[in-house]
Amino acid sequence: MAILVDENTRVVVQGITGSAGQAHAKTMLEFGTKIVAGTKPGVDSGEVLGIPVFSTVKRAVEEKGANASIILVPPSAAKGAALEAIAAGIKLIVVAPEHIPIHDELEIMEAARANGVTVVGPNTAGIIAPSKKCKIGFVPNKYYIPGRVGLMSRSGTLMYEAGSRLKKAGIGESTAIGVGGDMVIGSRFADLLQKFESDPETDVSFIVGEIGGSQEEEAAQLVSSGKIKKPVVAYIVGRSAPKGKRMGHAGAIMSGDAGTMESKINAMREAGINVVSTMDEAVREVAKYAGA
Repeated sequence: MAILVDENTRVVVQGITGSAGQAHAKTMLEFGTKIVAGTKPGVDSGEVLGIPVFSTVKRAVEEKGANASIILVPPSAAKGAALEAIAAGIKLIVVAPEHIPIHDELEIMEAARANGVTVVGPNTAGIIAPSKKCKIGFVPNKYYIPGRVGLMSRSGTLMYEAGSRLKKAGIGESTAIGVGGDMVIGSRFADLLQKFESDPETDVSFIVGEIGGSQEEEAAQLVSSGKIKKPVVAYIVGRSAPKGKRMGHAGAIMSGDAGTMESKINAMREAGINVVSTMDEAVREVAKYAGA
């Protein structure tokens, strides 16, 4: 068992004929992901990397049994691609692009909620479940090995670093997820904590957060409620970021006292979450619960 993806996940790559679509589809295939189709509007023939290309997601669902999608199209086209996937019956959508207009993101999330669809992203590196040989996204294959850590990160590059550091310590993940760096995202830390709590293959959750937004405080509130029994380790970045500055991610903006490093650390520690100061310390703490 794994959360969100497993060996039965059948992926359609929306935008597979583009340079990014082809490059990322290749690494997903190399990891073992079952990519059953790709799409490009107006194209109903041909193949990319041996994968059949259809003009619509509906055909990918009907003919190839696709049940998950990754969107690798320009940001201006992401809303249309997501709404098409939702209408076709896809239940998991990884929205990779950044710089999607915020109103488009709001429309995507509203449609997803109304149809029981799980969205990861936008602005995400994706999902990887090493023991299930399934990756939807473009996290580096070499950094992730099977294990019992539930990793979730707002930053893609810090997700890579966490995977690399854990691997060097002989520690792997049940599932690793890039939640996305935008203000409006589909799956938040609190959502994923609940999924990892019910996953028998996960022993500890590892949160890599950052300043701005309220995700870390929401996670702390959930842990405080008593609904999360498994240990949680958290590493928050952005200690020196000035207030009001955008630090790379649209969601990493502090306003007044909201979203500050202090508010996040205080809330998480009060909830009993093990908040650490460095990535090395995080690996040592995670190893106490899911060591090699």
